Amino acid sequence: MTTIFAALYAIGVIVLAPISFGIYQVRVADALLPLAIILGVPVALGTSLGCVIANIYGGLGLIDIIGGAIANFLACLLAAYIGGESFTKRIVGCLVETLTITVIVGGYLSVIFNVPVETGVIGVLVGSIISINILGFTILEVLLRGNIVRK
Repeated sequence: MTTIFAALYAIGVIVLAPISFGIYQVRVADALLPLAIILGVPVALGTSLGCVIANIYGGLGLIDIIGGAIANFLACLLAAYIGGESFTKRIVGCLVETLTITVIVGGYLSVIFNVPVETGVIGVLVGSIISINILGFTILEVLLRGNIVRK
């Protein structure tokens, strides 16, 4: 399962590279992150490995390669810990993922692009809301409500 998530994440970022890299970005592949709430560590490891692969392709350097992987891993672990059987816990888990990604990635992108930290944070926050809280949460709920995957 880890390998599948790594491949899906890397392909999703690379295919959508024009909107996946930069100070303002929407990483559609981040829609996979909320699945850690129901599938746990394989999603955390897979999206982290996929992030390493994608960020090598992206060419923003070692900070992005390592920082992005750490952000994904930590965000997924926190969401898996917080999220659960209740709808509210799953929402909170996704919000924690968004905040984790926003602070870590937004922080180091401001350094890479030499812009104020607020610019980096806002640039990542908007994209993360779209990918994690709208797309990812929707996928998570569809899988749960359709009994496709169980917690």
